[in-house]
Amino acid sequence: LDAVERLTTRPRAVYDTISVDPLTPVIGAEVSGLDLSKELSDEQLDEVRRAFLEHHVLVFRDQELSPADHKRFAGYFGELRQMPQTGTDDGDPAILDLTATKESRYVAGEDWHSDGTADAEPALGSMLYVTHPPEIGSGGDTLFANMHLAYDLLSPPMKSFLDGLTAVHDGLIPWQGYTPPPEYVVPKSEHPVVVRHPETGRKLLYVNGGFTSHIAQLSRGESRALLDLLFGLVAREPLLSCRVRWAPNTLVFWDNRCTQHHAIWDYYPHSRHARRISINGGRPRA
Repeated sequence: LDAVERLTTRPRAVYDTISVDPLTPVIGAEVSGLDLSKELSDEQLDEVRRAFLEHHVLVFRDQELSPADHKRFAGYFGELRQMPQTGTDDGDPAILDLTATKESRYVAGEDWHSDGTADAEPALGSMLYVTHPPEIGSGGDTLFANMHLAYDLLSPPMKSFLDGLTAVHDGLIPWQGYTPPPEYVVPKSEHPVVVRHPETGRKLLYVNGGFTSHIAQLSRGESRALLDLLFGLVAREPLLSCRVRWAPNTLVFWDNRCTQHHAIWDYYPHSRHARRISINGGRPRA
């Protein structure tokens, strides 16, 4: 538990223009003192960036945001990810509509995953804005896990073994049991099992059940056993994660490079309406 102790006893950063209240000692924080419908000052933006790197998941409550406001805030952090027209909001390729109703057969993100790791350059992060949570007033929470800490919890021999291994991430895995749309170009990429965060340099575990198919250097059986172990670490260790409860007009910004998330579909047959914007990232590096 040395890794947990280092995180929980670290000095808290000081902020002048925003308030940052951690959700747990290891991941997640609620940020207040900002109106995201307005342009941010350089000082405000600098403090949001620092909070983002420290907490990995930022929650902004009571934000009345138009699609243009949402895009402007995301644009502070990089180039907006352009998505296929299917499922986008009013044909805007930067905005993905994520609506679940009683007619839905499934919802996006029901299992632990990081977004789009089958791509050669997965997203830096995403901003999900929930305009209407389930009508019953609860449900649809999202869990987020700290993958720096997941790596730190491994034994030294396991860390040494994983260093240098690579894993294949396959875009067909989320479609198992369903037929992808004909215009979908299936991505497949090979990434290191252990990577370094491009801004902080910290190591993290970079495999996830949503996209990782196998470890390239191992036999099928060895790969399956090891991946099951690593996937299970996220699911069975609650100390890795925080839980975000959605309310109307909540925006959550997560670092896709060092977290996994799990959307809980516990509100059927009620509906939830949200839109998501993602930010382009780079190739994961060992």
